[in-house]
Amino acid sequence: MKLAFKTDDGIGRRANLGVIVLAADETLEHEFKRMIPEDGVALYVSRIPMAPDIRADTLAEMEAKIPDTAQLFPAVTFDAIGFGCTSAATVIGPARVAAAVTSACLGTQVSNPLTAIIAAAKALKTRRVGFVTPYVADVSAQMREALQTAGLEITSFGSFEEGDDRVVARITPDSILSAIENVAEKAPCDAIVVSCTNLRCLDVIAKAERQLGIPIISSNQALAWHLLRLAGIRSKRPEFGQLFNL
Repeated sequence: MKLAFKTDDGIGRRANLGVIVLAADETLEHEFKRMIPEDGVALYVSRIPMAPDIRADTLAEMEAKIPDTAQLFPAVTFDAIGFGCTSAATVIGPARVAAAVTSACLGTQVSNPLTAIIAAAKALKTRRVGFVTPYVADVSAQMREALQTAGLEITSFGSFEEGDDRVVARITPDSILSAIENVAEKAPCDAIVVSCTNLRCLDVIAKAERQLGIPIISSNQALAWHLLRLAGIRSKRPEFGQLFNL
């Protein structure tokens, strides 16, 4: 017996979002699932191979792997796709990342944490920022240069200086909160940027904002917010920071 059936618009009846996640990343998916529980918004993830050592050369190598990774997404029409690595987006360049994604997923909007952080700072009307990273010195330097080129003034900076992404995923939220506080104490700023999708920032953002009285912008938070806004989803989630009120 052949059974009758009907079809609808699928899970993503309001929006389909995709994220390319590093093979070594243990944090982005967990945090995204908390920030994007919207009814009718589908989130799809594809993993990209990467060496666990975070260096400029290993980051640059990912560019060639992006198209094949994007092709592993399901055959839906995407409203926006994010490339989930702040440091690689900086080293490769946002325009080249977008070109690599759209070579496999034609017509979609593309973001990455660097682009999203800059968009978040603009939306929050912040110019002077404190900057926290886990990166080794040369990668952090490239990120500082990219933010400054975008018009942000970095008034203070601190890094865990850890090159192994597996270790970065084990840095405790309390350590991240202390780093934010230490950087904020160094010089006045309008916001604190915490870079890296593998840092577990989500549970400290609201607490840090209450203590410091300024917005906190993290890689995962900014990217989730930017993808939602690109897709026309404007729900407010203040538990994830001042950014999600915009």
